[in-house]
Amino acid sequence: MSIDLYYWPTPNGWKISIALEEMALPYQVHLVNINAGDQFNPDFLKIAPNNRMPAIVDHDGPDGAPISIFESGAILQYLARKTGQFYGATERDRVAVDQWLMWQMGGVGPMAGQAHHFLKYAPSLEPPQDLPYAKDRYQREVARLYGVLDRQLAQHEFVAGDFYSIADMAIWPWASLWEGQEQTLEDKPNLKRWLDAVGARAAVQRGRALGAELRSDAIKDREAQKILFGKRG
Repeated sequence: MSIDLYYWPTPNGWKISIALEEMALPYQVHLVNINAGDQFNPDFLKIAPNNRMPAIVDHDGPDGAPISIFESGAILQYLARKTGQFYGATERDRVAVDQWLMWQMGGVGPMAGQAHHFLKYAPSLEPPQDLPYAKDRYQREVARLYGVLDRQLAQHEFVAGDFYSIADMAIWPWASLWEGQEQTLEDKPNLKRWLDAVGARAAVQRGRALGAELRSDAIKDREAQKILFGKRG
């Protein structure tokens, strides 16, 4: 049975569209327009009570019963267990995958998101919020994290080891936006090599392209800014 994917073309959304493509799982897309406030729809909140996408409903869940899952990291772990793919072959592999998955969830995602916000969006707010301290803080922390990643990738082909995993699927969508985070790859050759290698995968390209025509920013959209940046909910 098809998996229902509640999605919008953002880095967190791409994690799951990429995973579903890599795992060759059938899925049906339900667009959640976060710029329009669809994430506050009561029906969506039954699936994702934190009013964030992505989320999924797997109609062939454990014991054949449907299950709904929110939080992209939890979805990736569930899909990897369900299919037996992209989680490594041993318990040591799975520990390594979980480490780097948690690193993304607690580090790269939040810090890169804040970097995007303060570098790109906050100066366009009404009134403008051009905050040098915040811009510098998050830009530097993202740089530190990408340095950690570059050193790991100097030792291994992929993030968790010499095998492609859900950890790569989680990190790549955020790291692929390094330019908007005002980062450089000149001193991170291993990160550049990995970004290119993962980005060349056909399933990654399909997942990244899902709904790409809908992708926009909130620099000039005042109503979207109110919804996205804490004026509602």
